[in-house]
Amino acid sequence: MTISALDDALARLNAVVRPDGLGGQAGQPLATDLVAAVAAAFVDEVTTTGEVLLGHDRAALSSELAAAVVRGVQARGATIVDLGVCPTDEVRFASGRLSTPAVMIAAGPDGTAGLAFLRAGAGDVTLDASLGAVRDRAAVYLAEGLTPVPSPGGLREVDLLPDYAATLLALVDLSGIRPLTVVVDAGLGASAITVPAVLGPGAGPQSGPDAGSAPLPITLIPLAFGPDGEARQREIDPSDPGSLVDLRKAVVTHAADLGLGFDSDAGRCVVIDENGVLVDPSAVGALLARREIARARDRRPGTDIVVAHSLTVSLRVPETIEAAGAIPVRTESAPALLRERMREDGAVFGCGHAADYYFREFWDSGSGLLAALHVLAELGGQAHPLSELAAEFSPYARSGEISSPARNLPDAYVGIVEAYTGAADFDELDGLTVTGMTSADEPFWWFNVRPSQTEPLLRLTVEAATPAEMIRVRDEVLEIIRRA
Repeated sequence: MTISALDDALARLNAVVRPDGLGGQAGQPLATDLVAAVAAAFVDEVTTTGEVLLGHDRAALSSELAAAVVRGVQARGATIVDLGVCPTDEVRFASGRLSTPAVMIAAGPDGTAGLAFLRAGAGDVTLDASLGAVRDRAAVYLAEGLTPVPSPGGLREVDLLPDYAATLLALVDLSGIRPLTVVVDAGLGASAITVPAVLGPGAGPQSGPDAGSAPLPITLIPLAFGPDGEARQREIDPSDPGSLVDLRKAVVTHAADLGLGFDSDAGRCVVIDENGVLVDPSAVGALLARREIARARDRRPGTDIVVAHSLTVSLRVPETIEAAGAIPVRTESAPALLRERMREDGAVFGCGHAADYYFREFWDSGSGLLAALHVLAELGGQAHPLSELAAEFSPYARSGEISSPARNLPDAYVGIVEAYTGAADFDELDGLTVTGMTSADEPFWWFNVRPSQTEPLLRLTVEAATPAEMIRVRDEVLEIIRRA
């Protein structure tokens, strides 16, 4: 092998290796030879059990990448345990339950795809923890070809969906809730399989003391549950109003109690109230935090309870955590970093800013469906509509996440610092957070500006005590960013 061949291989890999896995770029799907090389290197660097779990979502692209993963894993003598089509949180569940390393393939609607890697026990494999070594070893395989082993690995299939569903239902008590009509938009993603297993007719415990109990009093109205090819897969995203149009309309049309929208791998859940209005993901996060704190206190009375949250969630989230007698811990926005902080501090729950919620009792997994069960339990356990319930957790005005082209990031930061020096405090934990030094009789405000990890964009989030103050700050900052 020549040095130039190895350099070329590393250059190809560096173009797709992300801090927490592999990712393609718009219009440039991951190449299967790259995926096979990385899968082989993953076996060498991380696997100790001789087996690798594999799960993938419903996108057609996933099947090609899955075949590449199988080829790479088997070439290094490990056996693929194929979980089939499933959400990311089911793969984490399987890795935790079976104490086995795993690969999850999730493909988006724009031709991109991503691979996430887990060590045994559902621990993340990141650039700071083994992924760099996997990349470097994969470069050798890419340049030289996969090294054969005397006994290639095998393949077996495992269906963990019943265990996954039973585990979720054991974590959230839905017995006794009032009847609810729920619209679910699966976006042709993996939740089309898991939602019926957990909430549909016949769902519930299949064994144990509650086996054969009455079905849940939930009427499901499915959207985009069909097979691949029925319609273009769309990504449910709280920052993209266009992705929620069908869900919002269906909630109103069917006079439903709420709507639930899942992204392609079902890791995130968006909630729509009975009026077709998006419930701020921070409001959902605050509600879930309160429930998880109460659950932890019942199980471990007298101990300190920690909840982690990304720095761009609403101020209402840490306020709710403190009011419930727990300790809020502020983290960076990247999901892998939030989960890492959860593990370090023993947090019972983690709240992201984009409808992503993480649960310690579910292997620190971000589970859209587990979050949805908590919302159903809270809503079904009282008589008020969701809009009234959400209002308690949404007292402030928020801009949502606004993206702007990052033509000159340093100039944008300098302009912001110059504009607000003397009037605000600055924090550089993740991007730049600016908090107004307001008096007791002035409305508070803060904003965060941070670069996207995957696109040449700046993300702006603004929150203030009043809508007028939020709009004023938002427009001031956008003007600075767009003239930089």
